[in-house]
Amino acid sequence: MKLKEFAKHLDLSPTTVSRALSGYPEVRESTRKRVADAAIRLGYRPNINAVRLVTGRVGAIGILMERGREVNFAEFLSGMGERLGGEDIDILVSPIAEHDAKDEMQLYSRLVESRRVDAIIVNAPRPNDERIALLHRLGMPFLVHGRSETDVPYAWLDIDNEGAIKRATAQLLDLGHRRIAMINGRPGVTFSMHRDKGYRDALVERGLPFDPRLVAHGSFTDEVGFRFARSFLEQSPRPTALVAGSMMTALGVYRAARSLNLIVGKDISVIAHDDVFPYLNADNMAPSLSTTRSSMRAAGTRSAELVLQLLAGKSPTEIHELWPIELILRESTGPVSALS
Repeated sequence: MKLKEFAKHLDLSPTTVSRALSGYPEVRESTRKRVADAAIRLGYRPNINAVRLVTGRVGAIGILMERGREVNFAEFLSGMGERLGGEDIDILVSPIAEHDAKDEMQLYSRLVESRRVDAIIVNAPRPNDERIALLHRLGMPFLVHGRSETDVPYAWLDIDNEGAIKRATAQLLDLGHRRIAMINGRPGVTFSMHRDKGYRDALVERGLPFDPRLVAHGSFTDEVGFRFARSFLEQSPRPTALVAGSMMTALGVYRAARSLNLIVGKDISVIAHDDVFPYLNADNMAPSLSTTRSSMRAAGTRSAELVLQLLAGKSPTEIHELWPIELILRESTGPVSALS
């Protein structure tokens, strides 16, 4: 059945039918429901090219991927794919060099000007992020995965990074630890700043001073985790606990501890962020790893849903979601009195 035939069956115009199926807000909910029900009943599936001609959309969401961050990014894309699989919407991924802000801005401009995407997802935002201002100025619908301090109105989805690290640090303090190191994300991005604040606030509330020698920033990789953890554990006195910014970082921490004949959970307590990976299970690590739980796949799924809401006409100022974080305690943490 072609669009004209389907529209005639409903006594509606082809434009109204296309807009109803695409979720346009100007179509009444009763009409949208009638069209959707009829499409299911009659087995009508719109020709995607015809829909794009009517709606002016190209059927793609753009996202930029920094080289070196493929692990978390793959999970985020998988979540997006789960939501967009039945929507005839593609994901356009453009790789960029790490820390190349100029190239990044140019690529965002090209994506908008080429009209290859209907919306863009911005990852790892910075305070007063120029990308947000640019997309707002160009009139491109976009969602920020994270938050920025810019005055430009924008839609965002974020996790409570500050609360997650504060809770992890407080848990270690409750266990009697006083020298707690942290391996954070790279400097300059908002989530790293929020995690820094959570860490510092937990120390301040216990009357403990902040020691810059116990904090390091870098990419979330095994090698970075190993290098920073090794430098911490070689200090005298060494830290008795460590907060790792990711599961991949924690792998490096475990390796550094073993290289110094230290036992995780006995000689050094460890809590890591992000424990929801299909190929890296915190329960199966030896010892099992205490974590603050956050699913990149779930964030990708929800981000895709929120972008669809933006394209359906929802205001960016109505899309602000902050997800709480759960702390999961396992064998990698213990009281300081038990440490050798």
